[in-house]
Amino acid sequence: MRLQRLARPAMALIGWSLAFSAWALGDKPLRVIVPGPAGGTVDIAARVIGQQMSADIGRPVIIENRPGATGSIGLSAMLKADPDGNTIALGPNNMLVEAPHVMKVPYDPLGDIVTIARVALTGYVLVAAADYPAKDFQGLVEHLKTRKGKSSFASYGTGTVSQYSGLIFSSQADLGMQHVAYLGSPPALTDVIGGQVDIMFDGMVTSLPLIKSGRLRTYAVVGKNRSHYFPDVPTMSELGYPEIEFQGQVCFFGSSKLPPEILAKLQAIIGKAASVPAVRQKLADAGLEPDVNTDTAVLLAENRQLSQGNAAIVKKFDIQAN
Repeated sequence: MRLQRLARPAMALIGWSLAFSAWALGDKPLRVIVPGPAGGTVDIAARVIGQQMSADIGRPVIIENRPGATGSIGLSAMLKADPDGNTIALGPNNMLVEAPHVMKVPYDPLGDIVTIARVALTGYVLVAAADYPAKDFQGLVEHLKTRKGKSSFASYGTGTVSQYSGLIFSSQADLGMQHVAYLGSPPALTDVIGGQVDIMFDGMVTSLPLIKSGRLRTYAVVGKNRSHYFPDVPTMSELGYPEIEFQGQVCFFGSSKLPPEILAKLQAIIGKAASVPAVRQKLADAGLEPDVNTDTAVLLAENRQLSQGNAAIVKKFDIQAN
């Protein structure tokens, strides 16, 4: 990623600094709940941005990992805390727009939770083991057709983009593939590499190191645009599958009961920290695309649209939780 691109939001820091300087919640630590395990991509993003936030506001920023139930455990813990701005969460927006369609959650994902800020985007990629017989996408389709009804695709969980993409691909290409759901990307990718499963639509962040190390082969990118990591790899839309066009978001979340002035201060602090060039570079190095947006109304509208689209996919393929 070019340095020029990373430094693009620098001018915004001037405007943010005025609002950011007025943090008035005392010296209590700022708790950021991560609904995922330590060492994961979102956890890395939380610690990188959290460290900068701590330096900016002069207060400890504590990262608390609360994995499980596709994010609902962490989000529930956040909602149980006082809505005073001292407890927020950082995670993928699929916790709001995907998971609630296949599992019951104890909150209204778009009513009880506010997206404080988006800090990064993440893409998806279609992969198979490096020694898989197909050398390119067309060869992959032809090979899978010879194994119609016998091939399989992995996903990192039921009711996720990983599953949606595989189902749409199998249906439109008439492949009759079987879905194998895993609890996260690592075990799924292990079986893909080992040949127990044919292919997987995975998040860019978790597949990228394995692609770079030569253990996975890339066939296509899932997104509106080609990835700067693989500029020669076509998108699924380019290949004739426009419905397979997804993009993940990494966001800070809070209770919708946050007072407007506290919400604004949090947005100022997060926006400032996430726009520091060194922070953006670290996010990019982890496979994320830095992208700061603190417009709550726009983010809510996006999530509503995504949720509606995902609901239609769940209904069409009759996706149910395991």
